[in-house]
Amino acid sequence: MTSASYRRKRNSSFITCYLVLYPGKMILPIASTDLLPKVIMGVDPGTNIMGYALIEVQGQRVRVLRYDVIDMQKLGTNHALKLKRIFERMLELIDEFLPDELAIEAPFYGVNVQSMLKLGRAQGVAIAACLSRQIPYVEYAPTKVKQSVTGTGNATKEHVAHMLRQTLELPPIAEASKFLDATDALAVALCHHYQKGNNQKAGGKSWGKFLADNPGKVAAPVAGKKKKPVAK
Repeated sequence: MTSASYRRKRNSSFITCYLVLYPGKMILPIASTDLLPKVIMGVDPGTNIMGYALIEVQGQRVRVLRYDVIDMQKLGTNHALKLKRIFERMLELIDEFLPDELAIEAPFYGVNVQSMLKLGRAQGVAIAACLSRQIPYVEYAPTKVKQSVTGTGNATKEHVAHMLRQTLELPPIAEASKFLDATDALAVALCHHYQKGNNQKAGGKSWGKFLADNPGKVAAPVAGKKKKPVAK
């Protein structure tokens, strides 16, 4: 059973029970779905360690189902195997927890183009796994995630983890880098809950926005070379 068909069955069962308990009452689709718990999957993409988290939300109540990492360091430099591992593990998590939505952190722009490309592929594979189960996704910029959880877009991973432990009453965990990737993914899921899935202003940056914010990284035209006029 796909996640989409499970959700339809779950919603149908809820409506049936409601009508049995309250015969003759009218229920609106939006109100009925708001009363149902929603499972959000958060993902912090990575090519060596990918963080993931699953939370169940019902109204303002948030319950952490799991947060952990997909560790691919033992796969060495074989990028294809890493992508395969991400896809397979994502499907396992989807089939186990049946998330309603995916919230994923958008890749940030850095100086290493190859690293950016690999990170983008890892993110794409995670998204593709969810789309194969008809699960919608939303991207969030790293600064938006940090701001939603800590109040500042410049927070460190340690600060994000500390705030999550206070907000969600998480048990203390070792400050290892892999667990910080897991708490980052948890922050993405919580950010999505705070935003109610509306990310019109918080999405990943476009290349145009990147170039506008970093004019110094645009190659200047070579002096002495003029564009030849096109013959008419």
